[in-house]
Amino acid sequence: MATTKSHPKSSWDTLHNNGPFPLKTLHVTELEGSANMFSKYDRYNDAAKEIQRLLREAADKNEGFRPYGSAWSLSHIAHQKDNMHYNGFMSIHIPIPESLSHEDSAYANENLFFFECGNTIKRISEVLSSHGKSLKTSGASNGQTIAGCISTGVHGSALNVGSIQDYVVGLNIIIGDKPTDIVYLERHTKPALNDNFAEKINARVIRNDHLFNAALVGLGAFGFIHGVVIEAEDRFLLKRYVKKIKKELALELADTMDFENSTFKIEGEVTADGKPNRPYHYKVFINPYTNESEYVVEVMYKKPYQVPYPDPFPVIKTSLYKDLIYLLIKISEKFPKSIPWFIKQLRKTILPAVNEETLGTLYETFWDAPYQGPAFACSVGIDHTHSSKAYKVLEEMTQKEGPIPGIFAMRFVKQTEATLGFTKFPITCMLEIDGVLWEKSRKIMSLTEYSRRMIEVLQENDIPFTIHWGKNSDWQFPNLVKDMFGDKVTEWKSYRNGLLSTEMQKVFSNGFLEDTKLNEPNETNEEDLIVSL
Repeated sequence: MATTKSHPKSSWDTLHNNGPFPLKTLHVTELEGSANMFSKYDRYNDAAKEIQRLLREAADKNEGFRPYGSAWSLSHIAHQKDNMHYNGFMSIHIPIPESLSHEDSAYANENLFFFECGNTIKRISEVLSSHGKSLKTSGASNGQTIAGCISTGVHGSALNVGSIQDYVVGLNIIIGDKPTDIVYLERHTKPALNDNFAEKINARVIRNDHLFNAALVGLGAFGFIHGVVIEAEDRFLLKRYVKKIKKELALELADTMDFENSTFKIEGEVTADGKPNRPYHYKVFINPYTNESEYVVEVMYKKPYQVPYPDPFPVIKTSLYKDLIYLLIKISEKFPKSIPWFIKQLRKTILPAVNEETLGTLYETFWDAPYQGPAFACSVGIDHTHSSKAYKVLEEMTQKEGPIPGIFAMRFVKQTEATLGFTKFPITCMLEIDGVLWEKSRKIMSLTEYSRRMIEVLQENDIPFTIHWGKNSDWQFPNLVKDMFGDKVTEWKSYRNGLLSTEMQKVFSNGFLEDTKLNEPNETNEEDLIVSL
């Protein structure tokens, strides 16, 4: 049987030391060994019973309960003061036989895979590669768990793909301790698996687009995501270029996404009539403290998978421009540890010139995180047509009211269907500033004050925006979530209220939901929303 070790604790912290946060008990569940319980489905269902036991225990104590994976979120979204559950040992993966595909499924059966919540992006990529498959996109690295990724909306910079949650086609969620409290959710307009699959995981099926989209980026509030069904694709290669281009051109591409008619052209990356190809990925790095004439851009083009190809790791391992925090940390190593001195030097530091080329799979290109120490990250989502305007006003604020020890980047993501997905614009520019953590002083505002000013400046300049759920911000800012998502907030709450009992709504709440007012129930009964359509 699955077993849980429960450790009394006084505090818990994120990977990037954004706490510490108070905690009573940390739970770690390990699955029964395969030698004792051969069937993966049996081991999976056995673990579900153990999670249900822990949920009942928390509810009986009038306490909260929240699972977490790799602790990569820099906000307090993963924290719960009473009970936290580490999911890292819950890592079963199961290919889907054709007999379990829904009769109306439009998905190629060979592309459907079922992963338990604790599988990391790295492990999933390895499993898929053994089947000749790949994820469609990932974040800048690979250490997050799949449940954590979709719960917060982790994204890369894939212009035509979306975020990680956008290739999830099924959700298995534990919403309480009753036999009927294990549910399997799909969209009714895009069914993937049949009822026989749900029976194998002891779940009741609900096919409902609105419920599915609400739970997809559920912020940990819709229950314990035990497993996900994803749609993979055939393995492919990414040709990666990192180089400096004129800043006016870099920002023009950000605002227009019109690569085909741009003067930006890379030899060999053109159509038959000589026009530039549209890239798979586009990213811009910017030091706000120097008036450089050129910005560093990272551009990737999707290629068919074929072997052999040159080993990309010698370049990827040493590249400064694979991760924004890593770039900032490498720059900081040249200077003393004093934050004021470091910021002073940032004003004189030109981002290093570069002319890199690599060819590799998605897994090889977005590799292990190079830095896991103290760090901050603030990230806002805006319509890409406002990219340069938003950067200009935030740059001016950072220069005049800062400085702070960070640098900017832009990434671009296709629109999500998730109700509270922050990549809500047709193409969302994720404008982020990452760097090293600092303490407030007479000369430097606090991180909360800086993130509050980001919100205020965007509002003052009439730039609609969202904020990355897993990044630093002033999450208590008045009406923040309502201003970002409007009526979508009521819709999201309605489906949460309808799916969860009042008791379990409290169990699956936490300080983050309280700060954002997302824990507050609507005053109507929404149980009739939770039906298959």
